[in-house]
Amino acid sequence: MTRVIGTEAELRELVAPPPRFIAEKGIDHIDAESRRFLELSPFFLLATSAGDGTCDVSPRGDPPGSVLVLDDRTLAFANRKGNGRLDSLLNILERPRVGLLFLVPGSGDTIRVNGRARIVADAPYLDRMAVKGVTPDLAVEVTVEELFLHCARAFVRSSLWNAATWPAKRDVPSAGQIAKSTSGTPVAADEIDAALEVAALDAY
Repeated sequence: MTRVIGTEAELRELVAPPPRFIAEKGIDHIDAESRRFLELSPFFLLATSAGDGTCDVSPRGDPPGSVLVLDDRTLAFANRKGNGRLDSLLNILERPRVGLLFLVPGSGDTIRVNGRARIVADAPYLDRMAVKGVTPDLAVEVTVEELFLHCARAFVRSSLWNAATWPAKRDVPSAGQIAKSTSGTPVAADEIDAALEVAALDAY
């Protein structure tokens, strides 16, 4: 019969506590080697939560170096053109604490950052965030409260970077197929795919 775990004590019956050097590995600033990793990362995941406790994770991608390390406690990233829902930004207005997970292609290691975010306009560094001649109107600054390395086990288990393990493209539902399935729209999936391809060309 399924047993629901409800306390830390119950968890620790099944999972041993980590060694001290792992339990206390977080730091409250951006060290030199972590900065190098962040500046090489073209992709990260941004986790936010709303006032009612619901959570959201948003993928963010830009050329390496687009996440700016402003000082050893602060990083900033551009708010690029999207679908207009503003899920992450609206959540930040309600609850400024965020989590970020930075990836570098081919590396199984990731860097996790937890901190407090704010949305800014007219920042003096926005010009440094320009891509393809487009300067963002808004950026998000994150004050680092905790930064730590996350090991590569998930990437080893998933073989994420091993192209030999990837499914054939024809077997993966397209964005149009997924959108049609979730929304029930009468628009054909290939029409949605074509529209999304056009929109992708205007990413900035």
